[in-house]
Amino acid sequence: MKKLLLFGFIICLFLSCQQKEKPSISFYYWKTIFRLSPKEKNTLSTNQVKRLYIRYFDIDLSPETQKAYPKSPIRFEETTSNFEVIPVVYIKNKVMLNPKLNVLDLAKKINNFIQQINAKNNISVQEIQIDCDWTLTSKDNYLRFIEAFKKVSDKKLSATIRLHQIKYFEKTKIPNVDRGVLMYYNMGKIAPDSLNSIYDRNIASRYLSSLKNYPLPIDIALPIYSWGIHIRDGKIIGLRNKIDLNKLKNNSSFVLTKNNWFTVTNSNFKDGIYYKENDLLKIETITSTDLLEMATDLEENTVQNPKEIIFYDLDEFNIKNYDTALFEKIIDCF
Repeated sequence: MKKLLLFGFIICLFLSCQQKEKPSISFYYWKTIFRLSPKEKNTLSTNQVKRLYIRYFDIDLSPETQKAYPKSPIRFEETTSNFEVIPVVYIKNKVMLNPKLNVLDLAKKINNFIQQINAKNNISVQEIQIDCDWTLTSKDNYLRFIEAFKKVSDKKLSATIRLHQIKYFEKTKIPNVDRGVLMYYNMGKIAPDSLNSIYDRNIASRYLSSLKNYPLPIDIALPIYSWGIHIRDGKIIGLRNKIDLNKLKNNSSFVLTKNNWFTVTNSNFKDGIYYKENDLLKIETITSTDLLEMATDLEENTVQNPKEIIFYDLDEFNIKNYDTALFEKIIDCF
């Protein structure tokens, strides 16, 4: 009897291990020119990355005509033959808010543009991803667009999902896609306060338990970017990307007054941006500890492991802040 119980325990343990297959590592590529640096190539190679999510173009709304149009399309300067490419189209929510939007026409035009880019660069794709932070007001147009695009493209379709769309899915509804990708970042409000708008564990904790009830299979996107919030007279006047903290600390015109907060001591131009005396620069970053914490919390709150962890985004400026082995450590948390 004891032998049978031991045998049964071993079988259960084996099946449990079989179910806990580790996710694969992928990256978003969010620049307008596809050209990989040696460091970016090394990161992809070291982590055995096989899939890239490449932003093909944005869809914006023309203020003059109130018609949707493609903005900042990708240009390929080297081949993608070593990777499976998933085109990502970012659609601004104001496009979906347009009451006169012809969703079928938009679906056809987006699909045609994707096909043109693929044909020009000899890229074959099996899946397309739509990135749009739809709201209760825009959800009807968005859901109808997804239905139309799925038929027009005849491809597998994925969609980005935000935390509030997970928790309140009965109100925000679920797009008819093959899978979702939870964007586990941009959680808070961009504000001149002490909180980190990219990641806040307290905010995340309000939504995490909802993951167990979400009906759509989801993978996870984690942040590896940073930015600076430029503040003047208590008001935000812009986001400043790719600010090197070490260079900032060595710049006499910027003085570190508290953790990741700088005060401008002399009016100056930096990287084409004018900083006025007494302006503030709040630097928001994501540490390795943050990423491991995110992975642990997500693992504890998902019924099934995600099949893929996608890091946003592949850029030499971003990845130089992390040890190459970190990505594998994050995967090991699941």
